[in-house]
Amino acid sequence: MQNHTNYGSSNSKEGSLDTQTFLEDLPRAVLRPNEYILLDGEWQFAVDPDDIGVSENWYVQHHYSQTAHWPGSVEQHLAATQRETSSWKDKIVVWYEREFALPEPASSGEEDDSMLQLTFGACGYETQVWLNGHLLSTIEGEAVHMGEYTSFSYELEMLQAVNRLTVRVASSMDADTTRGKQESHVYKRGGIWYQTFTGAVRSIWLEKVERNRLRSRVGVVSIIEDNLVRFTLTTRIHDPGKYKIRLKVFQIIDKQEDRLAAEDEFELTLEAGQKSQRLVVDLPDAQLWSVATPNLYRLIAQLVDEKETISQIETKFGLRKFEARGSRMYLNNEPIYLDGILYQPGNSTYDQIKKHLLAMKELGCNLVRIHIAGVDPRIYKLADKIGMLLWVEVPSPHQSTMKSRENHQAELMRMLTLIGTHPSVVIWSLYNEDWGAQDIAHNVETRQYIINMYHYMQIAYPQFLVVDNDGWQHISFEGRLKSDLLTAHLYTPDLENWKRMLDELTSGNMQTVAAFPLVVGDPYFFRKQVPLVVSEWGGFGFKDYGGPADDAARATQISLFKAELRKRAISGDVYTQATNIEDERNGLIDPETGELNVPAGLLASGGGKVSIA
Repeated sequence: MQNHTNYGSSNSKEGSLDTQTFLEDLPRAVLRPNEYILLDGEWQFAVDPDDIGVSENWYVQHHYSQTAHWPGSVEQHLAATQRETSSWKDKIVVWYEREFALPEPASSGEEDDSMLQLTFGACGYETQVWLNGHLLSTIEGEAVHMGEYTSFSYELEMLQAVNRLTVRVASSMDADTTRGKQESHVYKRGGIWYQTFTGAVRSIWLEKVERNRLRSRVGVVSIIEDNLVRFTLTTRIHDPGKYKIRLKVFQIIDKQEDRLAAEDEFELTLEAGQKSQRLVVDLPDAQLWSVATPNLYRLIAQLVDEKETISQIETKFGLRKFEARGSRMYLNNEPIYLDGILYQPGNSTYDQIKKHLLAMKELGCNLVRIHIAGVDPRIYKLADKIGMLLWVEVPSPHQSTMKSRENHQAELMRMLTLIGTHPSVVIWSLYNEDWGAQDIAHNVETRQYIINMYHYMQIAYPQFLVVDNDGWQHISFEGRLKSDLLTAHLYTPDLENWKRMLDELTSGNMQTVAAFPLVVGDPYFFRKQVPLVVSEWGGFGFKDYGGPADDAARATQISLFKAELRKRAISGDVYTQATNIEDERNGLIDPETGELNVPAGLLASGGGKVSIA
């Protein structure tokens, strides 16, 4: 491809851990040895307040009088055009358009097996795309892509020397959509609810890909006792036939050297379309990934056709085993206590996210709970590198309906597809504090949906622990908890009350220790069957939670409260929270600089190997 400031090689750009140096990279975990063209920058922009653009064929021709920078939120773009962000309370529709020249190799007369692919790092909640006036469908066959947190792609045909790309984005306050903590018709902005941040929120890029290829997604399951690594790869085939998948696994010695640790080859007959395939590689004497020793391997996977045409992807992965046994959690068969912190990245850039994550490590945390938010996927790669456990959550809808459950399931599946590679991700929450499942205590359909998703993840993603509804109102069916952890959100600024709450929790009080009963459904008898985790506590400095706002006094109070947690049969805790966000002024880390406002190591309690009383 011709030289261009927005051209790059996705195979050679790994983000540096040096906090003074930030090298931009595409927001994805699986890389290709190809070049890409970023389409970030100035786009033509128009607001469609009456939603008439489709009926009036704006994708064929429209006069744009404004511009906007991609990536950027709809809210930012409205503000830049002197339209107040508060001017929409139901639905907003905006349009973006730009031209791009056909890259030189694709316009030459040379015959090859490649095509151009267009990828959105994230955009939504509702996205439609036209190329030269023709409506495109995603590789998954969607004429309208729903969701705003994960990437999606289009294969481009009907290309011209100069091409016009038109994008329609619609967002709303619909409480059935997966929103996280962005305001809706149900939860209004203020307190713990935030302004919406939607639209063209991540990069968009063009890249050359093979007609028959491996997609940029890899699932990894390691069962460390048998030295086998189970990879799930996804093939995209236009020309049915016989293929081979070659796998090479390299041990990363240092930045300059890798050692071939294993290789294998698998013959497949593939039909047209897309399918997933499990492949297994023997990796003897493997170095395990852990918080203390985050050992990573590099996978190179190649799809080879009968003419020896190769499609290649590359990713890093680690081997680890994370599980709950009785009242304890184990990492690689060693008991571990979770020293966690709640993190709400909001609209932070990746540069800021990186500073935050490194600061959380400095605080003594071995786990970060990313709170019901879509987040730049590079955070998972960084956590893999530095040895940080992650607890991820599906952004919640705000009401419980059949439609909200359909949206929730679709969002969960999209996230699972793209986050299955990372050893750092160990826990998933389906819901939080019954947001989007407010009728969990009495609606059998709501409970059955959550039970079904819990069972699905147990079978399809055994590398993760799954929490059904974090904080309270966990589901019991026939006396069996449909959650791998029993979690509680406990807030009080009073130390004596804190001791009482912890004593009640560990003694098995399922009814009055938290804001709602800890378990709903059939009677459940705790008896230390599952690990107890206080997955939210503290919040000192936020007016709704109480406690000191002064950093020194807050650090003292945190130390006292943390000590009480460690005296009891609790398996982990998550302090609330890492940084300030909007009205929640209870962060321990400066959101801009990443500097700690409290002493380093404040949330540590030994981290790795522990014994639980």
